[in-house]
Amino acid sequence: IIHRRALKESAKGQSSASKPGTSKAATLDWTNLPIILDSPLASRFTAVYRELDHFWDAEARARLAKGRNPLAFRNLLTVDSHQAHLAMVNRLAQTTQPAIVIAGNGMCSSGRIVNYLKAMLGDERHDVLFVSYQAEGTPGRQIQRFGPRSGYVEFDGQRYDIRAQVHTIGGYSAHADQKGLVSFVTRMTHWPSEIRIVHGEPEAKAQLAECLRKCYQVQGQFVRTVVPESI
Repeated sequence: IIHRRALKESAKGQSSASKPGTSKAATLDWTNLPIILDSPLASRFTAVYRELDHFWDAEARARLAKGRNPLAFRNLLTVDSHQAHLAMVNRLAQTTQPAIVIAGNGMCSSGRIVNYLKAMLGDERHDVLFVSYQAEGTPGRQIQRFGPRSGYVEFDGQRYDIRAQVHTIGGYSAHADQKGLVSFVTRMTHWPSEIRIVHGEPEAKAQLAECLRKCYQVQGQFVRTVVPESI
């Protein structure tokens, strides 16, 4: 969630004497923008990655040598306890401080992100940014689909209108794509005789099953691909 109330209010207060071409984004000081990591598990993983900086790639180590630490900078705030989480939700919902919030879970079906969405989806001054796959039937998919249409989503049996801006960007998922999954199987010393495909859209699962069967046929082998409908 990108909380940008201050930016919106600042834009409304701009006078007609503003210089031509001045954008709203110019009023936001990105160098001092708080990045709020509201996920105890993600916070612990971040701490582990900091300790393992000797395993970072050359690009990351080069930035670290220049004093740019992507996992430990002054604008990064972590929220651990549930009480602190609720306080942060209330603070951002009631104040004019802009911020970027990173919270789980990824498909908005549970976790701390739900409280942020309940508090902020109805406010057009916020943005919701999805960077991961949203499965059919999840609140995340509903927000993606109906948010641009000024629709609504349900949490805990209650309807929440979507007035916030909704965005989606790809490329950040940690899941392997079709090529990666096929490579995972074909690099095995002994290829499995049965493969169950349980995650993804129906069409994508069917295509993966067909691709695997063709790979086996080329090698003169047989595989039984199972795509359960109930998962």
